[in-house]
Amino acid sequence: MKNIAIGVDVGGTNTAIGVVDTEGHVLVKSNIPTPSHGDINLFISEMSLAIKELINSAELMNEDIEVLGIGIGAPNGNYYNGTVEYAPNLSFKGVIPFVKLLREKFPDMKAIALTNDANAAALGEMIYGGAKGMKNFVMFTLGTGVGSGIVVDGNMVYGHDGFAGECGHTTLIPDGRLCGCGAKGHVEAYCSAPGMKRTAFEIMVRDNVTNSLLSDKSFMELDSRMIFEAAERGDKVALEVFEQTGKWLGQALADTVHHLSPEAIFLFGGPTAAGEYIFKPTRESMEAHLLPIFKNKIKVLPSQLKAGDAAIVGASALVHKELQR
Repeated sequence: MKNIAIGVDVGGTNTAIGVVDTEGHVLVKSNIPTPSHGDINLFISEMSLAIKELINSAELMNEDIEVLGIGIGAPNGNYYNGTVEYAPNLSFKGVIPFVKLLREKFPDMKAIALTNDANAAALGEMIYGGAKGMKNFVMFTLGTGVGSGIVVDGNMVYGHDGFAGECGHTTLIPDGRLCGCGAKGHVEAYCSAPGMKRTAFEIMVRDNVTNSLLSDKSFMELDSRMIFEAAERGDKVALEVFEQTGKWLGQALADTVHHLSPEAIFLFGGPTAAGEYIFKPTRESMEAHLLPIFKNKIKVLPSQLKAGDAAIVGASALVHKELQR
């Protein structure tokens, strides 16, 4: 018999769903739109139908399968309560009893669990990726925002209310840039993909740059991939964006090290595809900000999860942790 778990990644625009085996391989997957209509019951119905269709597809591929459960990664997901709470990028308002609603569609499912997307990524790294065998590590997810998942003594840290691990919302620069959360100077405002875009425009305005490969791009058009491609061609603005972003991120990682003394910090997300353009200045900055007792001890590593499937695999890993409780 082949054991499988369902992984669901609820994003602001799309929701990815996949069937994952015990080795972390995605057997089959699909996407449905994350709706803007705000009707959570309709969304749960659409998601449930998509899950059932994927299970049927997996059964056609492997006649003898057992579905162990459903794991969901979602913004502002509360593991303790199975709720999504006040997620700013979702149309569902207030506190949504996500697991309860899904359980009504799958009453016989062994395990249904939910956590935030960064925690799901950390679980995936621990079970299927580069953190296998590690008891103490941190995952930073760099994308539209900056999330983090913290593992201490082999256990995910949720805190007393289920929301521990918001390293992206620690203050990097007092009274600095406005963050999406409404506060100022947070790590997310500087080290996310939109933060990198803001840095690029600040540099071009500061130096009155007109000859950069990025100069003709509008604010809405520019993204972190374009910055990477420009850096590859030696563009000075793009190279400075990565250098400065790495300095800021390294400072934030040093704070995390001082709090937790992890064995490693894993970086995941779109900007990390730039490789050493982002990793080199990040490591150098982290080391420069560390107490001597921590220097040259903490590894800063890229995630080993397959980029296209990482969110699904991470969410599915929640099922295995739930069954081990």
